[in-house]
Amino acid sequence: MTTGVIIALIVIVAAVVVVAVVLARRRPGGRDLKRRFGPEYDRAVARHDGDSQAAERELAERVDKHGSLRERDLEPAQRQQYEARWAAAQERFVESPREAVSEADRLLGEVAGARGFPDGGQYEEQLAALSVHHAHHVHGYRRVHRVAHTRGGTEDGARGGTEEMREAMVEARALFEELVGSGGRRERGRESAAPSGDARHARDDGHGHLPWTFTRRQAKGS
Repeated sequence: MTTGVIIALIVIVAAVVVVAVVLARRRPGGRDLKRRFGPEYDRAVARHDGDSQAAERELAERVDKHGSLRERDLEPAQRQQYEARWAAAQERFVESPREAVSEADRLLGEVAGARGFPDGGQYEEQLAALSVHHAHHVHGYRRVHRVAHTRGGTEDGARGGTEEMREAMVEARALFEELVGSGGRRERGRESAAPSGDARHARDDGHGHLPWTFTRRQAKGS
């Protein structure tokens, strides 16, 4: 092996080491991931049976794959259409909770797709991408999707199943509002402790949303 070849090999190895160091520095570490993902970080750790390193590898891979995604803006007409559909789903919940949850699940997938995330037909991929950009609210989508695809009731019976669906809808709404660009209005649109009343007669909050004023007693079992 000539001196020139040896020098070339040394240069190549040194370059590889430098690239590896740069990539390692760019990839977010545990503290950065925990700050970025918030409660989603804790869920990932729990999913990996407490193995934080495995969870961090998974989350880092999500960032590598979806971190550069740029969300598209919605046209005003699109936003109004989506908000009207969500309000209609909330109204429908009173009589048909399962249909309302299924519509919320479909709607979240459609809105996310319109914003530039993977198509709703690729649920797991879409969820992973959403978790990178909307980590603090993505669990609402996961929850409403799981409930929408659970056939029949739950072990707690119809009332427990209806309450679970209602809670999933409420949690999913936070992500919906972020996706349609109305996150700043969220506090005024949250479920309130107002006296119960049929959601079909609830007043609009001025932004195309119906406040969730009904209770589990008013929502029929699934």
